Formats: sequence, structure tokens, C-alpha cells
Amino acid sequence: MADSAHLNFDDAWPDLPGIPMRDLRDWGPRLRYFAAPSVIETFYYEVIEPLPPFALYGSGDFHHIAALLVRRFEEPLTIISFDNHPDWDVRAPYWGCGAWVSRALEIERVEQVSVWGCGNFELAWPSRWFANRKGLREGRLKINAWAERHSAATAKRFNCMANENWRERFSRYAEALKGKAVYVTVDLDCLRAGEAVTNWENGVYTANDVAWAIDQLRNGATILGGDVCGAWSKPIYAGTFQTLAGWWDHPKANTQPNHNAAQINLASLDTIWPALTGRG
Repeated sequence: MADSAHLNFDDAWPDLPGIPMRDLRDWGPRLRYFAAPSVIETFYYEVIEPLPPFALYGSGDFHHIAALLVRRFEEPLTIISFDNHPDWDVRAPYWGCGAWVSRALEIERVEQVSVWGCGNFELAWPSRWFANRKGLREGRLKINAWAERHSAATAKRFNCMANENWRERFSRYAEALKGKAVYVTVDLDCLRAGEAVTNWENGVYTANDVAWAIDQLRNGATILGGDVCGAWSKPIYAGTFQTLAGWWDHPKANTQPNHNAAQINLASLDTIWPALTGRG
């Protein structure tokens, strides 16, 4: 059996050699940005449960699928997420791309979710009011954000990292995970402008940074599985509320595709995917 699958919700990626494609475009509008719990459960049993360990799928609007992908594994594990957003929201909708970390933390065998690369406004007041504060308080949710993207007060509160020290921090973190099982999820919006074209704001990492970090994990931890999402695609929703909520929440500058989007995103995928799947 192949070790990976391309879940085509939205034509964000072309057909790719070595990653068998599942045509799920009939599911895409129903799942995009958020979905009803009943839709999520049906999708899990019909599509997700039998999948191989590594998955490629489209826009970051589908990142809540990561919580379903993690559900397949029976071992206690740690989730490492590379993302420009914390995705820690505790508000409705329950199954949304901005709340998937909270859903993952509901899985008892998930020991911790560690998010690396946050640079957006959600760490600042008043947005952080909607964070999963229980997860933060218990230490099951760790946020590693960029000091350069935040005020001095926010940077101090979250012990933010800088370009000159993040690799040292990550090396220590990876060392502490030796012998443990991990799941790695990568949203391309963690990458800086020029290395990813997404439906959301860009972060600070390079593709080489993310590949390096995954290699550090492989030095001692066992990567049970992982996924990559975050490529730009045209938003198509199944319902009016999805459409209105998605329009309101997305950055308006990213409503039109970059003509070089596919080339830019594929170049970054070619760097990250071999590290994630162990094919490098």
C-alpha cells in the first residue's frame, strides 16, 4: 500500500507522481472553512479512517482535517504543527480550520500540541481571549511564535522566538521527544511570502527551515504520520453561512490567485514532503 494520499478537495494541487489522488471535490464545499459535526463524522468513516499515514490536501481552509487524520493512530503521540496561526479557538463553529487544535486536544492519547511559527494577530489582546486557555494552562498546548510579529508585551507573555534562536529552541524540543511518537502537520502559510501562496497571511519560515525541523524530529522521534495543506485555491462553499463567514474572516488581499502560485507552492512541497515522509 502507498504511504500517502492526495485528498483533492479543491484543485489546489495538480496530480503528483507518487502520491495517489482521491477525487473529493464533492466533499470540498461541505468541509471548507468549517463543517457540521455530522458531516465530519461521516467523512471520517467513509474517507479518513482507511487512509495511509501521510496526506496532502488543499487550502488551509481544510486544516481541521488534521484532527481527523490524527484520530486514526492508537498510540500516545505529540502533534507538531508548523503554522502562522495557533488554530486554538474555542468558539463555534466546533469543527473549523481555526479550531482544529482544540479538537485534537480532546483526543486523550494526544499528549501535547506544539505549534511553531505563529505570527498573526490572534496572540494579541483581545483575540487571545478565545484561545484554548485550559490547554495552555495544563501545558498540553505550546505556542512558539515570532517575536518580530508581535508587540513586546505579547512576545514576553508567549516567550516568543527569533530567527537567531529558533533552531536552538527547536533542537532542544526535538531532543526531548526522542523515543516518542509524533504527528507532523504543515500549513504552508507558515512560510514567508515568496515561498507559499495561500488563502491566509504568510509567516516567516522558509521551506528549508521546516524540512530541517522535521529532520531534527526524525533523529530520535518516530513520525507516525503527517500532512501538508495550505496551497491557495478558489473558495467554494456549500452554504450561505460558510460563504459569509469565510469572506469576513479571510484576508482580502488573497482573494485572487498569483499566476505563479502552483510553481511556488510545488517548489516548497518538493522540499518539505520528502522530509515529512522520510523519502529524502
